Amino acid sequence: MLVRLLLLLLLFAQQLSAQRTTAVSGQYQWLAPRDSQLIKVGLLSQFWTTYSTGTTVYNQQTAAYEPVDDRLNISFRRARLVFSGAPYARITYNLALHYDLTGHDILAGTLGSTNRDQPTVGIWDAFGQYRLSTRTQLLTLTAGYFRPQLQRESITTAWAPSSFEKSMSQNYVRRHLTGTGPGRAMGLNLGGLWLGSGVGLLYNVGIFTPVAIGLEGSSGGRKSAPLLAGRLSLQLGQPEMPAYGIAYQQNYYGERKGLSLDINLSRQGETDKFSAAYAYGPGFLFNYGPVNMDAEWLWLLRRGTELTGVPFDNRSATGHVRLSYNLRAGRYLLEPSFMLMAFQGAMNAEGQRQAVLVDAAAGREVTRDAGLNLHFNKRKLRVYLHYVWRTGEAGAAGNGARVNQFFFQPGIGAIRRGNYWGLGCNLII
Repeated sequence: MLVRLLLLLLLFAQQLSAQRTTAVSGQYQWLAPRDSQLIKVGLLSQFWTTYSTGTTVYNQQTAAYEPVDDRLNISFRRARLVFSGAPYARITYNLALHYDLTGHDILAGTLGSTNRDQPTVGIWDAFGQYRLSTRTQLLTLTAGYFRPQLQRESITTAWAPSSFEKSMSQNYVRRHLTGTGPGRAMGLNLGGLWLGSGVGLLYNVGIFTPVAIGLEGSSGGRKSAPLLAGRLSLQLGQPEMPAYGIAYQQNYYGERKGLSLDINLSRQGETDKFSAAYAYGPGFLFNYGPVNMDAEWLWLLRRGTELTGVPFDNRSATGHVRLSYNLRAGRYLLEPSFMLMAFQGAMNAEGQRQAVLVDAAAGREVTRDAGLNLHFNKRKLRVYLHYVWRTGEAGAAGNGARVNQFFFQPGIGAIRRGNYWGLGCNLII
């Protein structure tokens, strides 16, 4: 692995030296900056108004779930300030700041913590890219803080899906890979795109060092291993994108007739929490005229060892299917949408005990999402109304369990999530 990395860095240096330079005084030649493309600023907001019903909170004194008030909640589900640019030929960067979850009520039916008091701003993405070849899209190096390129739902922008919220199958996969809900980690990724006549191939393979997997979320731990993640997408018909990138869409507004078939695979070696971890599974995106459909299913495996020295495998799986249809509504586009998401983990006492040992989710969860999206400007302005309802099973863990995200809310503890109506507005400037 080290030899391959060194060879890649040597190739990177060679390609840099081949770029156009400009003379300066003295003995050096410097890369020519592209001042006109140095910085671009974007504002993205996802403004939500929700009304939640049926949420209950577990009372440890009475050993029972108790209802809380149904509630109206107005919040920024997501809000981003994005800086991007191309300061040199074939070199780009992206820095995204966030102040997500501003105003979020943690007893609403929606997921997430809260950005309370005076909302804070943090780094969401911070990475640079270098296209190694001037002739093809086959070799692009991405380095920095970003999502491992695995699972379409995780790596697709949150402003793209037709459901009210992204499928929370992404949350299970992200925590499995990096230990955090945002799913970012420092890493290096090599990717590329080949396009032929009616067929294309998009690939990504990366190495990451997630520190949240280890001790107290700030170290790889006494036992540390990098995360290896890869994804291959076969594109039939019209491709998803004309040039390589790590930003993905789902609705092409009738401009694409194509099918993308994905395969995902990751592996991490021994850490303080498990002896090995894997994620793998297929997915697809289908666009044909007004029809948009995407689905995927990933199996998650963490291998552990009992105190007696006996090894065991903890297995779970998660995924979704989503369908939408583009209708003309006067000058604009009306998009009915439906999504079904599921998580399946251990239900018996033995499997759930082992899930705790390797810090994995258990039990079951199902989310259904149905609604309408009204698009006023392609990908930049959308208003939508949806109803979201969820069910969960704790299995042998019983009442008070926190085995998966249906039953656990940061800042509260054990809950049973309610359902909600959601009115949202996506705005990109």
